[in-house]
Amino acid sequence: MVVRRTWMQSDAVCSGKVAVRFFVGLHKNEVVNEELWNEGRTYGDIQLMPFVDYYSLILWKTIAICIYGTNVLSAKYVMKTDDDAFVRVDEILLSQRQVNISHGLLYGRVNSDSQPHRDPYSKWYITSEEWPEESYSPWAHGLGYIVSQDIAKEIYRKHKRGELQVFKLEDVAMGIWINEMKKEGFDVTYQNDGRILVEGCEDGYVVAHYQEPRQMMCLWDKFQKTK
Repeated sequence: MVVRRTWMQSDAVCSGKVAVRFFVGLHKNEVVNEELWNEGRTYGDIQLMPFVDYYSLILWKTIAICIYGTNVLSAKYVMKTDDDAFVRVDEILLSQRQVNISHGLLYGRVNSDSQPHRDPYSKWYITSEEWPEESYSPWAHGLGYIVSQDIAKEIYRKHKRGELQVFKLEDVAMGIWINEMKKEGFDVTYQNDGRILVEGCEDGYVVAHYQEPRQMMCLWDKFQKTK
C-alpha cells in the first residue's frame, strides 16, 4: 500500500506512461491467498504466481516480468525492482532518455568482477557445482535494474524453448543470460548507475533499497516539497 501511495503516484505512472505491477507468489495459508486475490481485483496491479512464495524462486518472477513486459504490455524497457525499494520514476526515465539505447541494454548498478559466495552460511551461497567459475558474468543488483525490450523478448523465447540456465540468484542469472546472448551476437551495452543505492538512501539517489514504509512516506513527502 505504501508503494501505491508514494512513488506509484508519480506523474508517469498516473498517466499510464509507466506500468507498475506486483509479482506475488502464493501463501501456504488459503485465507492469505483469498486476501491476495481480492486485493488484486481491487487494485488491478497484482500478478499472482502459481507457486508458494520463497526467496529461492525469485528467478521465476524475473522471467514472468520479462514475459509480461513484452507479451502483455509491449514495453520499450522492463524494470525489475523490489517492494522495499523507493524508485525515482522521473529520474529513471530521464536517465533512459540520456542513455538513448533501446537495444541490448542492461542498466543498473552493474557489477563486473564479483565472485560467488562460497560460505555455506551466506544467503547467497553458491556451490562449485552450481557455478564452477571463479567469477560471474557482469550483472546488475536486483534492487532495481532495466533491460531493453529485445533482451526481455529473448529471455521469453529461450524460456519457452527450455534454453535458460536456471540459477537461484535472479540478478546474477540475468547477467549470465545476457552474457550468453552476447556470445550469440547480441550487441550488449552495460550502463552502470551508481545512484542506485544497494544500502539505504543518500542524496542524489534514483533507487534506494531497504526502505521501510515510514521511510518511503518520508521520501515521498520530501520529493513533493522539494522535487
